[in-house]
Amino acid sequence: MNKAAQDEAAQNDDRFQDEAAQNDDRFQDGLVWMSAAYEGVPGDIARAREMARAFLARLEEDHGHRVPDRAAQAVQLVVSELLTNACKHTSGPAVVGLELIGGLVEITVRDSDPGLPVARAADPSRVGQHGLEIVMAVSQDFEVYREPVGKRTTATVRLTDEPRGSVGRMPRAEGDGGGER
Repeated sequence: MNKAAQDEAAQNDDRFQDEAAQNDDRFQDGLVWMSAAYEGVPGDIARAREMARAFLARLEEDHGHRVPDRAAQAVQLVVSELLTNACKHTSGPAVVGLELIGGLVEITVRDSDPGLPVARAADPSRVGQHGLEIVMAVSQDFEVYREPVGKRTTATVRLTDEPRGSVGRMPRAEGDGGGER
């Protein structure tokens, strides 16, 4: 892991510990989050899915939030797909964050590539390149933001057995790069 990714992961961990120490009742207000940095090496996707499982187990065990199997599978799938895209299309590290916001898990992946991903039109004969279609199908919302360095991709998954609601559209302004992925 490069120094910048290590520093960011350490800052996030320090922030979490500091906030928890200063405000022990914050979990009662529903704020729960976890993050980790990945270099794009073999095994990172599996480690990110394990982090998602640990986060969801924490929601159930420590905070009493029921997480149906459908929701747990959707969260792990979204983490896997978004981190896979970051690892494939970025030469630097990626940071995966999970946060409970109301009855939703917000999954955020930050990477250093400024190119915005483009969901391709459905084509059952195409082999591969269906990751964004899958993410958009299982998520309540999906957005991509350009950041000063790279981009932030965010998807939300509902923690109930209810079917998926409306899916947000990926913003794509004229001149935004990235091409088709």
